[in-house]
Amino acid sequence: MARQLNLLSGEVIPTSLHTEMQQSYLEYAMSVIVGRALPDVRDGLKPVHRRILYAMHELGLTPDRPYRKCARVVGDVLGKYHPHGDQSVYDALVRLVQDFSSRYPLLAGHGNFGSVDNDPPAAMRYTETRLAVIGNEGLLTQVGEATVDFASNFDNSQQEPTVLPAQVPFLLLNGSSGIAVGMATNVPPHNLGEVVDGLIALIDRPDLPDKKLLQLIPGPDFPTGGEIVATEGIADAYTHGRGSIVMRGVARIEQVPTAGRRRTKTAIVVTELPFQVNKAGWIEKVAGLVNTGRLEGISDIRDESSREGMRVVIELKREATPEVVLHHLYQHTDLMSKFGAIFLALVNNQPRQLSLRQILQEFLQFRERTLVRRYTHELGVADRRIHLVAGLLKALSNLDEAIAILRNAPDGSTAKVSLQTRLDLDEQQADAILAMPMRRLTGLERQKLQDEFDELTAEIAGLHRLLEDRSELLKSLKKELRSLKKRYGDARRTRIISSTPEPAAEPSGGGTATSDPPKKAPILRPQLPEEDTVVEVSYRGYVRRVPPKTAESRSRMSEDITVETGEDFPVATYRTTTAEQMVILNRMGKAYPLNVADIPGGSARSRGV
Repeated sequence: MARQLNLLSGEVIPTSLHTEMQQSYLEYAMSVIVGRALPDVRDGLKPVHRRILYAMHELGLTPDRPYRKCARVVGDVLGKYHPHGDQSVYDALVRLVQDFSSRYPLLAGHGNFGSVDNDPPAAMRYTETRLAVIGNEGLLTQVGEATVDFASNFDNSQQEPTVLPAQVPFLLLNGSSGIAVGMATNVPPHNLGEVVDGLIALIDRPDLPDKKLLQLIPGPDFPTGGEIVATEGIADAYTHGRGSIVMRGVARIEQVPTAGRRRTKTAIVVTELPFQVNKAGWIEKVAGLVNTGRLEGISDIRDESSREGMRVVIELKREATPEVVLHHLYQHTDLMSKFGAIFLALVNNQPRQLSLRQILQEFLQFRERTLVRRYTHELGVADRRIHLVAGLLKALSNLDEAIAILRNAPDGSTAKVSLQTRLDLDEQQADAILAMPMRRLTGLERQKLQDEFDELTAEIAGLHRLLEDRSELLKSLKKELRSLKKRYGDARRTRIISSTPEPAAEPSGGGTATSDPPKKAPILRPQLPEEDTVVEVSYRGYVRRVPPKTAESRSRMSEDITVETGEDFPVATYRTTTAEQMVILNRMGKAYPLNVADIPGGSARSRGV
């Protein structure tokens, strides 16, 4: 039993310890889930990202303005909206700049913001930033109390938006990752053009089948390119909200010049790595596997990357088979890896696991509400303005009488009342006439007022049509989406080299999606050339694969000679092909299948596995 002290009354309240711990931990967990770790399904942003963008909007750091020091931006975010550590804010800002982390970076940077080699960014006092074009237009041009809700900041000294009026679903475009309490999210980035096509298709046909939707949005589009080689995980993620997507780097076999450049050597050249793979760490991993003998056939590895792009050259030994070495790179390194997609986001401040369709529908509902609020506000502004313009035109139509009223009135209050009475005006119109400068009495100014009145009349009619006819509102939304696609859409970077499978059925109900665990995506094997080979089992128990000529040219050595010379000669050989499978039996009687092609090939002195 614990005791609580009421600070107001001074009363001591006995409280059950487990009840207090349960309540306090639940409050802490929800604070982390809602206030830090998970993005909102509407604008795709976590609170720290939203506060960074809004603080920069208030500073006027638009794309046409000069860059400003990141330290200034971080200071504003900390002082006004986000009272946490400055390094956490700067790390979030850096990620918004990095073009290898975000498919469509929301900020533009000037300086060192890190690299795919996991190099750290420069300190915030050195780097500079401003809003990127897509970040400014897609999130901030329409921000205001007329379009989204605002709330007080941590000390009630400022107002901040609870969500930004996103024009496209940035949750899908840039993805998101975060670990909360008892849950995590990991949304992959997507291509803007494909997402817009999917949104428009759902607007036109809300009951669009999953198969058609997956044809419009076939899979993620990672900023670092690469390949997706198994689409079963994509179907699981898109229909159930969770799936494992197999990614693979892009590699090709080339003939590269040697040091003397008189002859060439066969090499594997890697030009793209899977998303979030550290290039320097991957090279170090490959070198370590070569040094320990787990990767055979590699003679040298070097990084020739430059501003033009990534290029990692892996030179091969003369006897190595390039396809086999490449397959071993896929098998033993992160050149082939998996992206565990979890489509978890906040919906009405509640965490929910969503399908692709649900994410798009939630965004469309939010965007429709935002447009209604925006058009309602614009209609109110236009109604107030046309009311004043109508009063000015009425005064100009009765100019002599209006001048006589002003000339004979002893003061402004009397003139105001006389204008309202004799010209049938209200108080706002009378105030506008009294504030009208004399130049408005010219013929040119009269025509300008009449033109403004006509424009406002047409604008009001258009706004009424948008607000009263939902089909017209949706047409406006589609027009906006097509315009964004035309300006910011680009070609897909990640290639999908497998056909899209038949999607699973969408889960019913509106809560968190529940389903059977997704099937494990198979790792696709490359098509290796079939060739004759000899598998040798050595004296010390190693297995290796050598060409038939090598096996025939070497006589078998006895056990005594093997021990005396210290060399590991074969004690058993099996003639087969690389397309076959072997079954390995251990002492316990368990059988393990092994592809012959997976056995490292080598020379007479190579150890094997």
